[in-house]
Amino acid sequence: MTSDTEVLTRVEGAVGRITLNRPQALHALTTNMIGLITGALLAWRHDPAIGLVLIDHAGERGFCAGGDIRMLAESGAGDGAKAREFFFDEYRLNTLLHDYPKPLVAIMDGITMGGGVGLSRPCRYRVATERTTFAMPETGIGLFPDVGGGWYLSRMPGHIGLWLALTGARIKAADCELTGIATDYVESARLPDLKAAIVARPADVEGLLAEFEGDAGRPAIAQHQDEIARLFAGDSVEAIVAALAATDSDWAREQLAILRTKSPQTLKVAFRQLRLGRAMKIFADNMALEYRIGARVVRRHDFQEGVRAVIVDKDNAPKWDPPTLEGVTEAMLDGIFAPLASAEAWTPLP
Repeated sequence: MTSDTEVLTRVEGAVGRITLNRPQALHALTTNMIGLITGALLAWRHDPAIGLVLIDHAGERGFCAGGDIRMLAESGAGDGAKAREFFFDEYRLNTLLHDYPKPLVAIMDGITMGGGVGLSRPCRYRVATERTTFAMPETGIGLFPDVGGGWYLSRMPGHIGLWLALTGARIKAADCELTGIATDYVESARLPDLKAAIVARPADVEGLLAEFEGDAGRPAIAQHQDEIARLFAGDSVEAIVAALAATDSDWAREQLAILRTKSPQTLKVAFRQLRLGRAMKIFADNMALEYRIGARVVRRHDFQEGVRAVIVDKDNAPKWDPPTLEGVTEAMLDGIFAPLASAEAWTPLP
């Protein structure tokens, strides 16, 4: 077993175990954590003694709340070097997970947001519990739904992924199963027994998940699927806003009010990101695109202001620039999405 204050890795039988161990920060990822996880996965990738990898977290407060946002903002306020290093390494980890040759099991018990989505969504088996809360809330801090959001969210049916990306909506376990974010539901009280069973019989993981499967209940968003499919089908963020404004329903008015609190720049970045991501055939190409966006967005006003308003001062009153969707020009977006010089571009692990 190797131990670090932030991540625990060990081998139990034929199972590689990775446990996030930063509970005071809801296991928000640091560059060090990403390196430790990547190192373990690389060591086990071609090891014939390892048949499966299980990813979970210590404590009960949540799986992973995201990334080290304060560090990203502080770096972005300067030269952005540490932020770019974080994104570079994190996206390599996301891609390693996506392409991993062995079964991966993620236990999404509790908060699963941002970077936690990047860890769990590529896994073959994704277990939610009654404590699971999923969200990609980046539009509220001027960032964007990265870690593969352009790939996964864009492939959800009926524009649900776009709705999640733009609004930052928080959903529970039943909704996670409905959308494919989770593959299984297990009550949190049964997780210790499930983990022990997987360690004892990793080759029978599918049967074990079926054995431990519980009832997550009715998905809350099921009643709004038709509205999401219709109202988020527009060919621009402005068209979506107009459709919501023209709809006489409490739900539509609520979505419109939410969108009006978000960074206009980020709304348009996310919209273009998902449209481009859906057309891509290779996951690594999507991550190269997201790296270009991330390297630039962390140094822009809206991310700095979003972190100030939501995380630092906590006044929840960000002053976005531009303040309106109309102010976010195609030229501005072209600059954010433009290719990087070859020496600066992202590449996957060999």
